[in-house]
Amino acid sequence: MSAPHKGPMLEAHGVSKMYGQVRALNEIDLVIGPGVTGLLGPNGSGKSTLLKLFAGQLLPDTGHVKLLGADPFHEPRVLRGLGLCPEQDKFYEDMSGHDFVGALTRLHGLPKDEAEQKTYAAMKRVGMERYGFKKMREMSRGMRQRTKIAQAIAHDPPVVLLDEPLTGADPVARADLIALIRSLGEEGRCVVVSSHVLHEVEAMTHDVVFIRYGRLRAHGDILRLRTLLDDRPYRILLDVDRPRAVAARLMGLPFVQAAQVLEGDAHPLEITTTDLDTAGREIPQVVSEMGGVVRGFTSPDADLESLYRYLISRR
Repeated sequence: MSAPHKGPMLEAHGVSKMYGQVRALNEIDLVIGPGVTGLLGPNGSGKSTLLKLFAGQLLPDTGHVKLLGADPFHEPRVLRGLGLCPEQDKFYEDMSGHDFVGALTRLHGLPKDEAEQKTYAAMKRVGMERYGFKKMREMSRGMRQRTKIAQAIAHDPPVVLLDEPLTGADPVARADLIALIRSLGEEGRCVVVSSHVLHEVEAMTHDVVFIRYGRLRAHGDILRLRTLLDDRPYRILLDVDRPRAVAARLMGLPFVQAAQVLEGDAHPLEITTTDLDTAGREIPQVVSEMGGVVRGFTSPDADLESLYRYLISRR
């Protein structure tokens, strides 16, 4: 990748977009820098529209977007710094995957030899070095998806937009592609991933953007966002000996709101708290002072899925 871009890599300021009488995006203000960012929201929330605006494929009705400091719609030169993997497939079916990626790489202005080298490197990086010379119409859905990601990264762009990049991939391929996406962010690129599969997004990044009804609902680190929801306490499931005695002791602590013994459960004690950090530090210490050991400590309310359910339930 060329020298890192100084300043925000993607920006949306007061951006709205209408499709007829339908408002797809409503006054979006968003700044995204290096690293992987998950773009989340239900179907029809405006995620793909936002990606198309960043990619210069659409013009906002109000406000403006910037890609690497420039307007991608009016300054197309900046699009050389963008890699886009759209949700829909559009291939030249009689071309091989390698030739398809190579042709698109040449369109970014690279000389033939350099484009060939970068095409081979990209196909290898997505695990398609053995299958890249198959015709597109002969490829499985997962292979087509890998090829689509290869064309998005072959020209070494600092910004990569991935719309449902894991669609059609088998479990092994999904694990490989998640590792690839993480590595792209670690290289200093700005990678935005739109996906419906929450646990896969959580495996890629903790930085997320939530869009609902075309509005920005939240942006930031998953755990930081969760701590802002003061009206939503955390449940903690504990695997400990003598759960009744532990529950009685914990109820005397100021950060514990409730304690319930769960009969016959792998985690026999459930604690409710609004301060997960303090609970994580002090509960093991209290149990140790009682002569016990915490064998399991988990919170079903501290993950991305819990945060997502809460945000989309609010209008």
